[in-house]
Amino acid sequence: MARIAVIGAGTGAMAAAARLAVAGDKVTVYERSASYGGSLGRHEHEGFVFDTGPGLLHLPAVQRDLFVKTGRESLEQCVTLTQVDPASRHLFADGTVVSLPNASRAGVASALDAALGAGAGERWTGFLERARDAWDRSRRPLLEEPLRADQQVLGRDPYPALRQRRLLRTRQAATVAEIGAWELGDARLAALLDGYALSYGLDPRTAPASAALLPYMEQSFGSWYVMGGMRELARAVYERCVARRVEFVFGAEVVRVLEKDGRAAGVELADGAVAEADRVVLGVRPHAGLVPGQQVWGAGDVTVRPGAAVPGRFTVLLSLRGGRDADAVHRTVVHSADTAAEQEAVFGGRVAAHPTVTVLRPDDPATRPDEAHEAVTLTAVVAPQGRVEWTDPAVRQRFAELLVERAEAAVPGLRERILHTEVRTPAETEAATGAEGGAVPPPALAGAEGAYLHPGNLTRLPGLYLAGGWSHPGGGLAHAGMSGTLVAGLVVEGDGFRGSQ
Repeated sequence: MARIAVIGAGTGAMAAAARLAVAGDKVTVYERSASYGGSLGRHEHEGFVFDTGPGLLHLPAVQRDLFVKTGRESLEQCVTLTQVDPASRHLFADGTVVSLPNASRAGVASALDAALGAGAGERWTGFLERARDAWDRSRRPLLEEPLRADQQVLGRDPYPALRQRRLLRTRQAATVAEIGAWELGDARLAALLDGYALSYGLDPRTAPASAALLPYMEQSFGSWYVMGGMRELARAVYERCVARRVEFVFGAEVVRVLEKDGRAAGVELADGAVAEADRVVLGVRPHAGLVPGQQVWGAGDVTVRPGAAVPGRFTVLLSLRGGRDADAVHRTVVHSADTAAEQEAVFGGRVAAHPTVTVLRPDDPATRPDEAHEAVTLTAVVAPQGRVEWTDPAVRQRFAELLVERAEAAVPGLRERILHTEVRTPAETEAATGAEGGAVPPPALAGAEGAYLHPGNLTRLPGLYLAGGWSHPGGGLAHAGMSGTLVAGLVVEGDGFRGSQ
């Protein structure tokens, strides 16, 4: 029985812990905060309940596999999953409105034709067909296998961009923005695609065309909500860990990974306590201070693109008087009137004047005191703390008011219904999770010569592994869960583990 120390209690780290405990290892999780869940936080106020992290689940097969492999009760026996339909409603700057059905590509095409004009659905469907090709080409090495130094295939973009003749040259889209401009043929379709990339913290101007995988996954596998709030998913994973006899130590900040005889040998806590271990799983953002003098991150020379300022999220939690409208949609995206300016602000370290706002209105009695009230969450992707001083009360208030103003396009009369407002910025995210700048990790992407990959799960220090959103295959609930699967496989089967078959 090996002793394994897991640093952090995010969903990816807990997924690794549960799997390793089932394999017979003695697993202890050290979490700096007072609770589990990482980004899957919850805020409660006078009967109102809000998610402070991801509001929807995509690719639930990852969580289903975790529960199948670690116990008798399935995921659906531990939480109640509901498909969100429509998956999203989109309000564009020119006043166009379109609601996209859940997991129905034919339905999406029909909706786009009806709202944007004949041919829009066909162009979007053609794009998704190419995205499916990219998914088929990269799915296994990008998502289901540990990252290796020789994964040259991930340096090439798998998206089969259309060849377009222009006078004396032929051009092909290499970025998300170029797909929108050159292949989709409609500014609103381009804004739709840009919005998917931005929601994951990716700059459409530079993100490789392979980011087409993101809308493909959502529209192919569906969008799901966990009744009671997404925090319930974290609770279920935590309880599965406890059932498998994983030990949790909360309020325990790890300051250093111990090394002995060239191997990871345990962890040192902020209070000076030392916990020896045979292996260590790092489930938080890697930084050199954890292993003094060691260059251990990544597989081979693969690292997160240097100097990149990863965006965070600005969230406004609104307690409202008045019940939820009968025709309300769970997720509405109010697109920016100036996407170029928004992207320049978010990735240039400034406050956007025209932010894209996502409005979440869950049809869930557990989120409100009664049917005469409603809990609504507004979210925008923003520059991280440090690039913008989100601790400045005036900056916070102005931006929160701007989001409410923008959200009134989705919820008419919103301002007059507000009983209470709670604001969460990247500064709060940094304080709660320890992520520098309150940054939220994006998913890994193939292409761009590997610039959008994350550090590999297998490090250069024997016995030290990386799990969670800051490691391969990146951020998002599904991707983080996959990282836990990969780490467990590497620990149990050895460095030669190649992923599930």
